[in-house]
Amino acid sequence: MPYQSVNPATGEFIKSFANHTDAHIAAALTTAHTLYKSNWSKGPIDPRLEVLTRAAKLIDERAEELARIVVLEMGKRISEARAEVKLTADIARYYAANAAAFLAPENLKTPRGEAWIEHHPIGVIVAVEPWNFPYYQLIRVAAPNIAVGNPVLAKHAGIVPQCALAFEQVLTDAGAPSGAWINIFASGEQVAHLIADKRVQGVALTGSEGAGSIVASQAAKYLKKSVLELGGADVFIVLEDADLNRAVEIGTAARLNAAGQACNAAKRFLIQEQVADSFLEKLTDAFARTKVGDPMDESVDMGPMSSIAARDDIARQVERALKEGAKLHFGGSPIEGPGAFYEPTILTGIKRDNPAYFEEFFGPVAQIYIVKTDDEIVEIANDSEFGLSGAIFTADIERAKALASRIETGSVWINSRSSTGPDLPFGGIKKSGYGRELSEYGIKELVNQKMVIVAAN
Repeated sequence: MPYQSVNPATGEFIKSFANHTDAHIAAALTTAHTLYKSNWSKGPIDPRLEVLTRAAKLIDERAEELARIVVLEMGKRISEARAEVKLTADIARYYAANAAAFLAPENLKTPRGEAWIEHHPIGVIVAVEPWNFPYYQLIRVAAPNIAVGNPVLAKHAGIVPQCALAFEQVLTDAGAPSGAWINIFASGEQVAHLIADKRVQGVALTGSEGAGSIVASQAAKYLKKSVLELGGADVFIVLEDADLNRAVEIGTAARLNAAGQACNAAKRFLIQEQVADSFLEKLTDAFARTKVGDPMDESVDMGPMSSIAARDDIARQVERALKEGAKLHFGGSPIEGPGAFYEPTILTGIKRDNPAYFEEFFGPVAQIYIVKTDDEIVEIANDSEFGLSGAIFTADIERAKALASRIETGSVWINSRSSTGPDLPFGGIKKSGYGRELSEYGIKELVNQKMVIVAAN
């Protein structure tokens, strides 16, 4: 796939970038491995944390420039892009402040003697990252691995090459040494060759189930550790005692932010039957009032999808769902004119024998399911091949906690939409992947947790 910038709001071609040659990528790996063998990776943590501190400052200083590149390449609204840039700086700052404590030796209680766990880098990491959060996805890998001392070769998505270069430039300007973070415009075949190389010791991927399966199998073949964050079909549960106006407001944002192109977006709305009609009426009104248009327009509520291909994919998926028995309650069509715009859409009447029941809709399409009991909520929520996150809205917090414990996901958010934060572990189960990123849990995924013991006499 070529690396090129195309404005999804207009269809305008902006710039293309040639794939890196095999020789270029081989040299990048050598540079990264050389750094791993150096005192940068093996020595004191302070110089690495100073890079993260400076990177956070630079991201803040360049926030508007960085945000505009996101809007230009993948169509995110400018306000959403600014929020992502801020989060990116926050994650760098969080690990700069906390990584030393996370990676400090941990004493073990044992009658066998004095024992402890040390945390060491393992080697070069290959990162394969998606386009929907072009900086946030990168900093989730960059910040903890810079802190640990693992050099990273990063293959970003083909439609956001300028984001990839801008991020790399921030780290370079922050003082990261050559090899700490290297952007590579690589093909799938080139990534496979990297994973096979003995100098690469780990793989981090965020992306589709298909991409995750390929990369996981390649990593497993060569006994490399991998961390995968894949798709989701997150539930957004509204119980009969919930504040409906608030649930609708948050649910609309949870489904339509980034034009619905988020792994942890609300996708399956499970609504208690006592309030189903009212909720659906309010949600429909909110979708109808959503202003779709130029993502640089501050008054716009939803921008385009990331590409014409992505828009066409969601259109075909909706059409297939309707042919299999779903009912179109609202929307359901591409928006005429230039750009990759698609109407906010609501589907109802999806039965279990409809393929849409099990699919991830990576676009502004909400599925509505009417439920009667808590047991039915749990049954539908868990009747999915995905398990990333979910949300529950209710006035009864104890009931929500009980439901949360029964739902098979990596996280559950009560009276909030599924989101993220530097201090919260992010990841899923089942076909949503494995491992965690962010927080103390994430930084320890790709480290050598070495046990040392001084035996008792």
